[in-house]
Amino acid sequence: MTIQSVIQSKLSNAFHIGHLDVVNESHMHNVAPGSESHFKVTIVSENFDNLMLIKRHRLVNTALSEELQQIHALALHTLTPQEWLDRLGKVADSPNCRGGGKNQ
Repeated sequence: MTIQSVIQSKLSNAFHIGHLDVVNESHMHNVAPGSESHFKVTIVSENFDNLMLIKRHRLVNTALSEELQQIHALALHTLTPQEWLDRLGKVADSPNCRGGGKNQ
């Protein structure tokens, strides 16, 4: 089972999901082909209603505590259903990789 599929499964089980998108962005970084080191997660859940951003992220980090030991980066977009609607179902693109020491 891939790390990406484990992330999807664990989040689906831990939250009431309105929308979930788990993207392996490792190819955008200075890593070996086929790596699973960088992920972008967009999760829309009513579980986030009335919670500050830090509490939302802590909930996700708790659900993925084992996976966070194996990956390098996790970009989180944690939204309530209303926030998702207000954003028209869009989140920011991840920034370009800065090389991670590749040019040093």
